[in-house]
Parts: sequence; C-alpha cells; structure tokens
Amino acid sequence: MVADSPSSIRNEVVGGRYRLGEVIGRGGMSSVYCARDENLGRDVALKLFAPQAPDTEELKRQEAEIQLLATLNHPSLVTLFDAGIDSRIPDEPRPFLTMELVEGQDLRSRIRHSTVPLDELAVIGAGIADALAYVHGLGIIHRDIKPANILLVQIRPGEPLRPKLTDFGIARIEDGTRLTATGTMVGTAAYLSPEQAMGAPLSPASDIYSFGLVLLECIKGVVEYPGNAVESAVARLHRAPEIPEDLPREWADLLRSMTAIEPMERPGAADIERVLRQALVSPASTPGELEPEATLVLPAMPFRPPSITPTHSYPTVSAESTGESFAEPEAAGQTGPAAPAGQASGRRSAGKEPLWSGLRLSGKRLWVAAVLLVLAAVAAVAAVTASLLPSQSTPDVVPYPTVSGTLGDHLKELQKSVEP
Repeated sequence: MVADSPSSIRNEVVGGRYRLGEVIGRGGMSSVYCARDENLGRDVALKLFAPQAPDTEELKRQEAEIQLLATLNHPSLVTLFDAGIDSRIPDEPRPFLTMELVEGQDLRSRIRHSTVPLDELAVIGAGIADALAYVHGLGIIHRDIKPANILLVQIRPGEPLRPKLTDFGIARIEDGTRLTATGTMVGTAAYLSPEQAMGAPLSPASDIYSFGLVLLECIKGVVEYPGNAVESAVARLHRAPEIPEDLPREWADLLRSMTAIEPMERPGAADIERVLRQALVSPASTPGELEPEATLVLPAMPFRPPSITPTHSYPTVSAESTGESFAEPEAAGQTGPAAPAGQASGRRSAGKEPLWSGLRLSGKRLWVAAVLLVLAAVAAVAAVTASLLPSQSTPDVVPYPTVSGTLGDHLKELQKSVEP
C-alpha cells in the first residue's frame, strides 16, 4: 500500500491548484483523493502515484503519456482533466492525474450484491465496448479491464445505469516502474489475457479478452480464474472459460469468441458494441450475430418507356381559294404528315413522326380555316332553308356581315358560289 503522511499530504495543494481532501480509493501503486480545483472551483478526483526515483527521462515519458490520455473525450470514459508531477518533495517526484469525480458504485460492488441480468448487462457491455472502440482507434490499449475500473452512473432517474471506464492508460504508466524494478506482470491477474500472462506483445485484442472475463463474471457472480498471480495466469492457458449451459446461445457464442486463446480470433470492440446494441431491442435480451450482414442487391428491372396511342382523329380542312389542302390520315395509326394537294393521297412520309406533326400551321392559317368552315356551314344551312321556302319569299341575296381585306374577298366569292 502507498504510505501517505497525513501531515504532508492531506490538506495540501498539489500542482499549485488542487487541494487534497479525503482518500476515496487505494491501490498498490496509487491513492485516489477527493480534491478541490481552486482555479475552477469544482471537485475532482486526484490520483497520486507512489514516489519514484528521480529519473528525468522516465518522468518525461510518463508526463507525455498522461498528457495524451488527457485528450480523450467519450461519454463512457471518465474524463481526464489534467496531469502533472507533484514535486513538493524533490527527491520523491510523484505523477498525478485529475479526473472527473463520478458518484456511484463500481461494477465490482454491483457483482458482490447479485449477478447482473442480461438486459442490464447489455447496456453496460455496449457502453464499455463503445469506449474501447474509441480508444483502440487512437492506438491506446487499456491493459487493465476489470470490474473495479468500471463505474456505474445514474444519468437520469428511472434509466438504466450507464458505465464509465476509468484508469485508462494507468497500467502503461505503472508498467515502466514495475517491470524495471521487479519484472512482474502488469494488470490484475484474474483478468489478464493469455498474451499478457506469457509476456507477449499486446494489442487491442488483449482488452477484448479481459472484457469477456468481466462479462462472464457479471453472469456467474464469481471470478473465472481465481488464485494468486501464477495460478490464475496458468489456468487460462490450460482451459477455456466455463460458460453456463443455460445461457442463451447468442451470449455463449459472444463470450467464447471474446475469450479465444488466439488474439486474431477475437472480435473487435466495434462489432461487440453493435451486437450488444441489438440485444437491447431483443425480447430475450440476446445479442446479434458477429458476422456482418450481407448487403441485399435487388435485381435490375428493364425500363419500358410508356407508349402514346392517339385516341382522336383530326378532320380535313379545305380552302380551295387559298391553294392549300390538308388530307385526313388514312388510318388511325398513320404517323406521317398529310400529303399536299396534287400528290397521291395514300403516300406516307419515310420518317416516323408524331401524329400531330402534320398540323404544323401558323396561327393565321388555322384561324382562316376555322372561319371558312363556320361560314360554309352557315351557307349550307341557308341554302337548304331557301329551297324549302316558297320562291316568292326567297330573297335575292343572303346577307352576310361586312368583312374587309383578303378575308372579305373570299367571303364574296363564297357568297356568289351559293347564290341560286
């Protein structure tokens, strides 16, 4: 345990701004205090590490590393506010971290109370997996995933407890001192990955293995590999974790894949987060499949443009006096333009054009043709009426309205043509 002198540590200011308060946690290499940030007027958690030898290069490495950790920002991570070196005792420099002060119990206390139901475990697991995916994407490995480093926070009343992963990178900070001094393994023995136990190079898959043991402990209520460091480390190399037989198949498959001996066989944190999110909407609170879903490709449908079928025919318009005529199409399916006067009436255009292309007339010609048709109809009616009336009552000239210009001349010729 870290030996702290109340007279020299308590109620003193660390880093020129953090006034230490009560001790809220202790470990083999550090102690956690409730401290007051006098610059910002807020309470923080301050983790003060054990005194170290005044190695300038080692202190610079640790300071640069914890400054990097201070840039992490994720809702499932305990926010790291500041880092520095407590140099009040020149011969015993002590690194420290100031973090978000989280009120609530940790997952270790929750497991001691009872096992965790699957629906609650899906919420906790999805949050931790999301945080691991974030930090693994930045090239950072936690290396000490365990229930004591997972805090449970009540965000809103009535909602499930949300996890917050703490002590990110602390194992790396402790690594330099512990390995140099004693050569011992880094991390908590009960949750070490096989590669950690053998001293092999680590990867994000090491965190996945430890995470799988944490989920299994939440379900069973007991540590999977108990005992001292050597016993616990050797046990995982000789047997796979024992998964309850009554556990839903999806959960059992997920835990087996997370605790595979070979790191390459373990799923990534992002995949674990996805399948656990699916468990939140499953009636049985079971995760989804780890295999990515295949993208469905719909068959291509041939494009068929709509056909246009004329439903009306267009009447013949005749104007002998103008020298132009317009022939009616021979059939409803004719698409060529009407043949001009003097040509064979059955002749069709070599090119296919819309039906209405034969009616390309200027507005003036259409207007003249319409007027002539109306006047011709009136004249025909007048002629029939005149033939039915007695001869003495028939007037010599049928009166028409006076029209001037070219149209007037046409009307006069038309009038003469219908006179008896």
